[in-house]
Amino acid sequence: MVFSVHHHEHVAQYDGDLKPIYHSFSALRKEVVMGTEKEGLSTAESLRSTRTYGQVRCHNPSCMGRLQPKSGEPTVKCPVCHLEWRVAWVKDGFPRIRGPVWDVNKRLADEEFERKMKEVKKDGPK
Repeated sequence: MVFSVHHHEHVAQYDGDLKPIYHSFSALRKEVVMGTEKEGLSTAESLRSTRTYGQVRCHNPSCMGRLQPKSGEPTVKCPVCHLEWRVAWVKDGFPRIRGPVWDVNKRLADEEFERKMKEVKKDGPK
């Protein structure tokens, strides 16, 4: 069987011998495998160390800070943007954000809006 392999501007004809194609990909695979074998860890094992159990990210899109609620607490406050979130505990030490604490976040938003409106009145519209 004869077929053509097109790669960018180069065209190569192969007559039943796929070793040149396999060889180029096996070199890439070997580099990836060698990287994880050097440490003696599989990919899943190496990713395990990056997990952050007991922490969640702030759901404010302009913040995304890490939050670490105290075990069993129903709410957590972001130290960066000061918004407060309701927390559900999937199991002990495994929190999930359920949603915002509406009265706190509305108060913070209203205060920020008033502050910006005072700036506009003082400095004029930008």
